[in-house]
Amino acid sequence: MKRKICVVTGTRAEYGLLYWLMKEIEADKNLELQIIATGMHLSPEFGLTYKEIEKEFKIDKKIEMLLSSDTPIGISKSMGLAQISFAEAYEELNPDIVVLLGDRYEIFSAASAAMISRVPIAHLHGGETTEGAFDEAIRHSITKMSHLHFTATESYRKRVIQLGENPERVFNVGGLGIENIKRLKLLNKEELENSIGFKFNKKNLLVTFHPVTLEKGTAKTQFQALLNALDKLEETHIIFTKSNSDTDGRIINQMIDSYVRENRSKAISFTSLGQLRYLSTLQFVDAVVGNSSSGLAEAPSFKIGTINIGERQKGRIKAESVIDCTPEEKAISNAIEKLYSKPFQKALKSVSNPYGDGLASRKIVEKLKSVNLQLIIKKSFYDLDVCEKGHD
Repeated sequence: MKRKICVVTGTRAEYGLLYWLMKEIEADKNLELQIIATGMHLSPEFGLTYKEIEKEFKIDKKIEMLLSSDTPIGISKSMGLAQISFAEAYEELNPDIVVLLGDRYEIFSAASAAMISRVPIAHLHGGETTEGAFDEAIRHSITKMSHLHFTATESYRKRVIQLGENPERVFNVGGLGIENIKRLKLLNKEELENSIGFKFNKKNLLVTFHPVTLEKGTAKTQFQALLNALDKLEETHIIFTKSNSDTDGRIINQMIDSYVRENRSKAISFTSLGQLRYLSTLQFVDAVVGNSSSGLAEAPSFKIGTINIGERQKGRIKAESVIDCTPEEKAISNAIEKLYSKPFQKALKSVSNPYGDGLASRKIVEKLKSVNLQLIIKKSFYDLDVCEKGHD
C-alpha cells in the first residue's frame, strides 16, 4: 500500500521550492502525492497562482483563508478559518505524513490542525532565524509540532536539536532553492525579455521587499527610502516582484504600482514571475535588492550580489555576496555603490552558496519512504545537558 504524502503550499515562492520534491514524490512507486493549495495561491490579488500548480499537478484540496485584509485582526481571522478547513481536509485525505515548508502563518495553521489530527509532520527549512519577522516564532513553533526535520545547513540542524528534537529525526539535506537552479532549463535573455515584455539595460536590479512584521508601521517609510535610492540610478532597469500577504504588504504594492506608472521606461512589476522566470532573471541582473530570502538562498549561486535591507532576514546564514544595510536612503545608496565597486565585483566570481549541493528532494523522499511511523507521534524532549552528561 502506498504511503500518502500530503504537501501543503500557500505562496508562489514556497511552491517553487517544493516543486522538485513534489515531482520526486509523484514519481516514486511507493508514495502517493496529495496537494493542498491555500493562502495567496487562491487570491486574485496575488495572481491566482494555483493555476500554475494545476499545469503540473492535481490539487486535492483548495483551502480558502485569505480575507480581504492585511491587518493583524484580518490575518488572525484567516489563521482561524484555515485551521478549521485543514482539519476537515486531513479527515478526508487521511495522509500518512504532512509536508510543510517554512514559517508563514498559513503553514502554522496547517501544522496546528495536523498535530491535533495526529498526523506526522515533516518540516522543511526549520532551525533558521529571521529576527525581524514573526515568522521566527512561527518557524520554531512548527518545529515543536513536527516529527521529521529537514534543514538547509548543519548549523540549522544543530539549532533544531537545541530546541529539543531527537537528532535521529533531524536531517541536513541542503536548501531546496539550489535544486531549482540545477534542474530547471532556464530561459536565455531573448526568451526572457519576450516573456516579460521588458528589455534589460546596462545595469539591472531585481527588487523584492516585504514588510518587517515585528515592526509596526515601518513599511511605507522603509520602502520609500528604497525607491528614493533607486531613483538616483542611471542606466539602470528595475524589475519589481510584489510583496506577499503579510501585514502592510498592500502598502508596498501600491507604492510599486505608483512608481512603475511614473517610470515605465525603466521599471516593471509582477505579482508573480513564477519560478522559471524568476530564476532566469537572476542570470541577467546585478543584484537582488530588498529583504527576500531568495537573495540569501538562490542569488549566490548566480555569482550576483544581494543588498539585504533591514532586519527581516537578520540571523540567517549569508554568503560573502550579501551586503547588509539599514532601511535608510543613504545606507541603501552606499550599498548599491559598494555593489558596483571593482573589488566587490571581483570577489563575486569566487562566491560559494552555503546552502548545499542541490540534491535535497531526493534525500527527503528517501526518508519519507523509509521512516518508521509506528509511535512517531509521541515525542520526548531531547535534553542536551542530560544527553551530553550521558556521554561523559
